[in-house]
Amino acid sequence: MDLSSIFLLIGLVALAIITLLAIYAGKMKKQDKPSKIVFIAFFLVILGIVLGNNEWLSYSLIGAGVILAIIDIIRS
Repeated sequence: MDLSSIFLLIGLVALAIITLLAIYAGKMKKQDKPSKIVFIAFFLVILGIVLGNNEWLSYSLIGAGVILAIIDIIRS
């Protein structure tokens, strides 16, 4: 197992923990449904992580996802 596989595994475990915490926090208080922009941003970031071999494409997708997330935060 090389170093990039270890980083990918750590990232996926962290993502799973964050998802479980978000689900748990959502049960504690009522929240609005996430907008479609959030899902698109999340998809772009995950796609950027998966396509990590091509650096310019990977960073572009992650950057686009972050920008969309920031736009959604400003709008809400």
